[in-house]
Amino acid sequence: MSIPPTKVLAVEDDVVARRVLVQALTKLGYDVVAAENGEDAWAKLQVEPIRIVVSDWMMPEVDGLELCRRIRERAREDYVYFVLLTGVDATEANQREAADAGVDDFLTKPLKYNDLWMRLRVAGRILGFTRKLQQLEELMPICSYCKKIRDDKNYWQQIEGYINERTGSEFSHSVCPDCYQRVVIPEIEELKKQSG
Repeated sequence: MSIPPTKVLAVEDDVVARRVLVQALTKLGYDVVAAENGEDAWAKLQVEPIRIVVSDWMMPEVDGLELCRRIRERAREDYVYFVLLTGVDATEANQREAADAGVDDFLTKPLKYNDLWMRLRVAGRILGFTRKLQQLEELMPICSYCKKIRDDKNYWQQIEGYINERTGSEFSHSVCPDCYQRVVIPEIEELKKQSG
């Protein structure tokens, strides 16, 4: 899990600070996508498969907290790890405001290479765990005979009930042509013999 994800979005409105951030991320082995503000970053997130964002807090138009809120509100399966990089003091109130916006980690300026390295190692681990969890959630233990599904409380239920609880989907029942030929017609023939 120490292998970095493919892309990191570096969001910084100051040209020199952005260059320093991009160089640090590149040196750490990441493929970096740079954005000059939150609006630019938001546009890039719509088209790029990015799992980690390192963003400045104070920027014109869309700041780092608003960018993070937008990311948290969008309906996507893949979790995005958000590191807020800021010149604002790391007071308890500022850290709480950042956490309430959905920020995962908080770094103060000037950027310290070793601190960034450590935050990104943690990000890589967390994203690895979320990927594994997602894979586990996609597995559905199903009985080979009756096709009931076991839920996370070890309760076996019909597949229709299981899916309905999780998605709200309703089912209508019918008989497919294969089962009609293989099951229904022989049952009708057997009933005819018994009554005949």
